[in-house]
Amino acid sequence: LSFAMGASLQALFARVGGGIYTKAADVGADLVGKVEAGIPEDDARNPATIADNVGDNVGDVAGMGADLYESYYGSILAAMALAAAASLTVVDGGLPPGDALKLVITPAALAGLGIICSILAIFSVRAKDNANFAQLLKSLHAGVWLSSALIIVGSGILLSSLLGNVDGLSWMGIWGAIISGLLAGLVIAWGTERYTSYEHAPTQRISEQAKMGPATVIISGIAEGMISTWIPLLTVVAAILCAFSFAGGNSNFLMGVFGVGIAAVGMLSTLGITLATDAYGPIADNAGGNAEMTHQPSHVRERTDMLDSLGNTTAATGKGFAIGSAALTALALLAAYVIMVREAFVKNPEKLPDGVEVSTTTPLPELMEMLDVTLLNPHVLCGLFIGVMLVMVFCAMTMNAVGRAAYSMIDECRRQFGIMKDAFKKDGMSDEDVADPMKWPFEVTSDGQRYPDYANCVSISTGGALKEMVVPSILAVVAPIAVGMLLGVPGVMGLLSGTLVSGFAVAIFMANAGGAWDNAKKWIEVGNHGGKGSEAHKAGVVGDTVGDPFKDTSGPALNILIKLISVVSVVFAGLIVKFGGILG
Repeated sequence: LSFAMGASLQALFARVGGGIYTKAADVGADLVGKVEAGIPEDDARNPATIADNVGDNVGDVAGMGADLYESYYGSILAAMALAAAASLTVVDGGLPPGDALKLVITPAALAGLGIICSILAIFSVRAKDNANFAQLLKSLHAGVWLSSALIIVGSGILLSSLLGNVDGLSWMGIWGAIISGLLAGLVIAWGTERYTSYEHAPTQRISEQAKMGPATVIISGIAEGMISTWIPLLTVVAAILCAFSFAGGNSNFLMGVFGVGIAAVGMLSTLGITLATDAYGPIADNAGGNAEMTHQPSHVRERTDMLDSLGNTTAATGKGFAIGSAALTALALLAAYVIMVREAFVKNPEKLPDGVEVSTTTPLPELMEMLDVTLLNPHVLCGLFIGVMLVMVFCAMTMNAVGRAAYSMIDECRRQFGIMKDAFKKDGMSDEDVADPMKWPFEVTSDGQRYPDYANCVSISTGGALKEMVVPSILAVVAPIAVGMLLGVPGVMGLLSGTLVSGFAVAIFMANAGGAWDNAKKWIEVGNHGGKGSEAHKAGVVGDTVGDPFKDTSGPALNILIKLISVVSVVFAGLIVKFGGILG
């Protein structure tokens, strides 16, 4: 669990820091380059263009990698912890040590199987020349679907050989839980694609609103992002109920929660290929930047733009997997927290209410009843409110951080453009040519300094990211400890529930709205509603700029926040039991 906390912290640093880095550069390159100066985003004359390309790697590859890694180990560890607890209650006296160990290693074995299946499925991804968007998307889907099919078959064989002879366990029930998680991941991916791909109506509706101006683009993007949450939310509800029932939760609560935990492992078992399709987007984006900077023929940029748009959709799908698994993992960690609380009360019985006795076999729902963890307890309700507040404050802090870093970037770009224009005039360019940025030379020297100065923009993004990610990360660690010290175990249960429910919905909304805005702009750029340079395009760029911190900073960081708060609570459960509940 300490390992889990360290990896969650690192993932939050990578996700928040990487998101601030990439979006500060992206917003600066978009607003000053595209909208103000009229220079293409990746044109070599734009000072922020190198920082923007570096940011794709820092935020979207390294950040997303850390994010999905954290989701992966979190789901495996939570399921293993629950398997250990459940093995004591499956039969009277608990499972024999050998059988208990088989149950405990099942999540890790499933994850290992997933890696092999993902590698095999990667070889099924094929594309032909001049393929359209739908064909490219279908090719990537084929890999994910094949890996899922291989895991369904492989996990059945794995479970029957591992758990087939264990008395008191139904391997088919656990298999059903795994399939529930896998199918839930695929449904969430399908729903995300429906609301973010420019092949579908929601994104096309946003681009149509661009004809009216930026305001209607923002309104329609927020609306589509909000309504897009219904598919993942209902899917996760169905997955939780199915996984809980299939694993035997109706007769043994801990086995049911273990089923939910292993459903999260099932959802993430295709991580090898999911992460590959996610990294696809920033690689295509960088390829487009390189094509623009090296003055390749226009058809090269058109191809990379299509791949980039495909990457936006697959990146949104990856975020959907990560956020969906966060909901299942957080529920498993919630049960792990109660188990740790039970252990702490066994060691500190004097902290229990008068007349209450707890042992290592006390059922978890019964323990919650003893501690009055109900919605009628003001401490639980207060914890719920604080959990929702935490989600909103965290989003505000990360978005403001992007805003501040982007402001510095915009300021620097404007400063450099001013120096460059003066230098052009000194070199004999007419005012008419200076007014047309496409006639500018790609490099100019002023006072011994070459412009554009890319290194300064990279430095601004790096410094801004490192400085701005500290406070949101500290908030995530301090909040559950502070709530526990003030409101005790009931307050922490409320906090975890409030953060999980609101954080999940807000994360999906932000990720999908951001992806839809980005692809709405791309739909205009491929020649619709006036194409590049039109008023609709400028409105689309504004929408894309608003969506950047939505989809690449605040939204994805929320799923790490949900799990980090859960893990911190589990690690510090003993402290909260012994010294918490000051306001009680």
